[in-house]
Amino acid sequence: MPGLKLKWAFAFPESQFPVRSQPAVVGGVAYFGGPDGRFYARDARTGAERWTTDLSGIAPGGRPAIPWDGPSVSGGRVYFGDIRGFVYSLDQATGRVVWAKQVDAHPAATVTSSPIVHDGMVYVGTSSGENAATGPDGNDDPNYPCCTFRGHLDALDARTGELVWRHYTVPEPQAVGTWPSGATRYEPSGAGVWSSPVVDPRSGTVYVGTGQNYTGSAGDFDTLLALDHRTGAVKWRNQVTKADTWRGLCNTPDAEGYCPGLKDGSALDYDIGATPNLFTVGGRRLVGVGQKLGVYHVFDAATGEVVWRRQLGVPLPSGGISGIQWGTSFDGHRLYIATYFADPGKVFAVDPATGDVLWETPNPADGCTTGGAAAYPDICTLAHGPAVTSSPGLVWEGANDGKLRAYSARDGRVLWTYDTLRTFTGVNGLPGRGGAISGGGGGTVVADGMVYVEAGYAPEYPNPDGGHVLLAFGL
Repeated sequence: MPGLKLKWAFAFPESQFPVRSQPAVVGGVAYFGGPDGRFYARDARTGAERWTTDLSGIAPGGRPAIPWDGPSVSGGRVYFGDIRGFVYSLDQATGRVVWAKQVDAHPAATVTSSPIVHDGMVYVGTSSGENAATGPDGNDDPNYPCCTFRGHLDALDARTGELVWRHYTVPEPQAVGTWPSGATRYEPSGAGVWSSPVVDPRSGTVYVGTGQNYTGSAGDFDTLLALDHRTGAVKWRNQVTKADTWRGLCNTPDAEGYCPGLKDGSALDYDIGATPNLFTVGGRRLVGVGQKLGVYHVFDAATGEVVWRRQLGVPLPSGGISGIQWGTSFDGHRLYIATYFADPGKVFAVDPATGDVLWETPNPADGCTTGGAAAYPDICTLAHGPAVTSSPGLVWEGANDGKLRAYSARDGRVLWTYDTLRTFTGVNGLPGRGGAISGGGGGTVVADGMVYVEAGYAPEYPNPDGGHVLLAFGL
């Protein structure tokens, strides 16, 4: 680990959007999207340009075409989604747009789910910010007729982009009265699919988690779904929270009448925002998934029967930020799970058979007093937002303090730390600066002896030196 050094940096142009399209590394090329509305292919070893595709000319107008997830590469194509609810297929060799399909025309729809390609189909979820960003200031507006979005998982034809099947997570919202402001009230709504699905080729099953209701209380909210990969038929569903209705107004002082769950304890925002893990223990196929409640759940992959659950984060209602936010990792021996704002966030190694905690390592206490974060004590927090990555003997996790760390898979000791809160000169000639490693863009990618991470997500550190960065490390 002492020999791991920064090999190259790619600096994105300045943007109001964070980086959140971690690269896919295939055939010596790193494929990733930028907060500038472009999609990039770069030599994975050197950062040299292979091609760049500007997405701004596709269905112009309205929200910008910002890639909002990590891509998948399959069959000579690159697949990814964007902030506007589009899914794209690009030619892997040239970057030419083969097709671009809007999977949801709702004004607040977005694709944060990385597409998974299997058996000629692209599986991708659709989510939405309708419940929290409906006003001109970007906050929930009491005059907004909330809410009409409903989440869904789609199977698209990989060759053409045409819809093969769709599973909606809630019934179609209906007008049921008015809010105190007089705005029309719709329900049920929400249950967005924020995370990526996984496919078990053995059983032909797609597994995916869902978010909370925005209004009402119905449908497959806070649920792990097992769907037939050819038809979308439900094989089983397991709802891990029985009441969870939340919108941005739940966090305001004047939420009376807009957030009934505040009184009965069901305004929690306890999504399943993480991607599931498939693994086998003692010949039994299992599927596990983390929840923003802080619980990791493990089910029988064939039946949905609960095998074990483990509480790892301390639940904080109305915002759901203390638990397991994004993805977790299985290395064939152990599960590795991180908690977000859990005072502090921790990285755990867990026995996949029993859920017993084998080790736990808190976000180091000096994370906010050393490196670039030390200059921003009012911004820095000891929290783990990204998906966890494992490679032989190592566990990789970034943090809100701007540091990427490698932990010993055996005992959880921090073996290597890199502070991204500094200025870089990109191989593309632009200046850039790191920041918090969090959210959808923060998951570390390990491929072909290289390590890649994007830095520059919420919380937002001052960035006078250009845009945020993709960093590539090697020996």
